Amino acid sequence: MTEKVKLGIIGYGAEGGMYAGFFKNNDERLNDNIELAAVCDIDPAKKAKVAEDFPGLPFFDNYLDLLESGIVNAIVTTVPHYDHCVMGIAALERGIHLLGEKPAGVYTKDVERLIETSKKHPETTFAIFFNQRTNPLYRRVKQLMDEKAIGDLQRATWIITTWWRPQGYYNQSAWRATWGGEGGGVLVNQAPHQLDLLQWICGKPEKVYAKLQYGAGRNIVVENEVNALLDFGNGATGSFITCTNDIVGTDRFEIFGTKGKIIVEDSKKLIVKQLTAPEAELSENMDMQDVMRLFMGQVNMEDYVKVTEEEFVTPQGLQHISVLNNFADHTVNGEPLLANGEEGINGVTLANAMHLSSWLDKEVDYNVDGDLYLAELNKRIAEEGKFEQKK
Repeated sequence: MTEKVKLGIIGYGAEGGMYAGFFKNNDERLNDNIELAAVCDIDPAKKAKVAEDFPGLPFFDNYLDLLESGIVNAIVTTVPHYDHCVMGIAALERGIHLLGEKPAGVYTKDVERLIETSKKHPETTFAIFFNQRTNPLYRRVKQLMDEKAIGDLQRATWIITTWWRPQGYYNQSAWRATWGGEGGGVLVNQAPHQLDLLQWICGKPEKVYAKLQYGAGRNIVVENEVNALLDFGNGATGSFITCTNDIVGTDRFEIFGTKGKIIVEDSKKLIVKQLTAPEAELSENMDMQDVMRLFMGQVNMEDYVKVTEEEFVTPQGLQHISVLNNFADHTVNGEPLLANGEEGINGVTLANAMHLSSWLDKEVDYNVDGDLYLAELNKRIAEEGKFEQKK
């Protein structure tokens, strides 16, 4: 076991800066098993910023130099998506623990290489930064589903359209909102947490059919509106709707089961409606007289449904600190991980399936053909004419 996690942050942008800020401010919520040991960024301006924020802290402008320095024994990768697997593999091959940012990668073949490298180095910790899995609200929803509090899954619907991004957001750099630079749009940028939570809570679908719009109201080539249908293979279905062009936005996650319904509103409010018996049984036992009373509003629905409501508030930064602490506790003491790195491929697979379904205009298997997906992705990268083909 490692005595203490000596963390190197690769990428000192918004995300990396936030993580570093926890150490800068000596956040008392961080435990004693982790410390900030170094920062790496290719932007020369970041060197001065790090020197100002952390006098004397080692700074590197090349991630390989950081990995070879002996100063760090773990890294977190807050870098562009295509670099997640490249840097992750390089770290694991050197026996350095990896806390990968979401998404685990852009396409499944790349993430599979990362996972295989991890398996070859079992002495290393490989975790992924799914901070929403620490959210007490979603942990409660997961618990309810595992306990079958609303019976078996019948339908899951998530509308998550609170990601409004004006054109100026996409104009920040030439690589943003490109296939070769980012690997996609809303599915790889804004929605990975929801894609992970959806399959974590409801299970993996078997089939996916998706209609995507590319550059809807924006001068971009990647998807910014998604409507996807999921087939879980047992009669249960799902739908996932997300976009970045809805200025008012909606966040509503609804799970319908054989014995009730779970509703999450704005990722803050949890409503659970549990039936006193399975819906099919209630239906079977209701005669025509009961039906007429129901239609006339003379039935007390409290006799059939128990409703509970709960509000959840997560203090700023707590989710991310919880992941950092868990990563350190696993590395030092062997505590179970909140999200094993291998699980990162699930959300990537779901996003790939949605892309591929749209590109081919047909329903596809959830477990997509990795070679076919990569070939289709490279077609779009070639059309851009600005980036190298992916392998």
